[in-house]
Amino acid sequence: MSRAFIKEVEPETIEQPDRAVSTHPNFVTAEGLAAIERTLSHFETAHKTAIDKNDRAAIVATQRELRYWNARRSTAKVVEPSTNKSEVQFGAVTVRRNDGRPQTFRIVGEDEAEPARGTLSYVSPLARAVLGGRVGDTVEVTGGSATITEIK
Repeated sequence: MSRAFIKEVEPETIEQPDRAVSTHPNFVTAEGLAAIERTLSHFETAHKTAIDKNDRAAIVATQRELRYWNARRSTAKVVEPSTNKSEVQFGAVTVRRNDGRPQTFRIVGEDEAEPARGTLSYVSPLARAVLGGRVGDTVEVTGGSATITEIK
């Protein structure tokens, strides 16, 4: 049989689109920068393991994560906690919602935010509403209003 009738099998290519990088400045807390470093270390180790195993899918996946986390590390700007507690900045704040319930949260960088753990990204609607506010200020938030009761 002629080679012209044999289908060539091309090696499987695995592609993953890059993770979207935020267009906002990459402000982080010192803890957030440490978390980025730990995450990078984790993916560097995973990448080496994938290469050792010749696991093409894992290599591609870890390369994608390494590109993302290297970009985040290279643009990270650490925001030091302010000693000025007269105005809401990165750090903890307590508000009283219009239904009377108090809510305390920490304003942090985008990659370190975990609302279930009480940390909100500085670009989240609630954080943006209170940033720059003072104790006693009432701000409009999703679902009503909130009054700043404490800045920590």
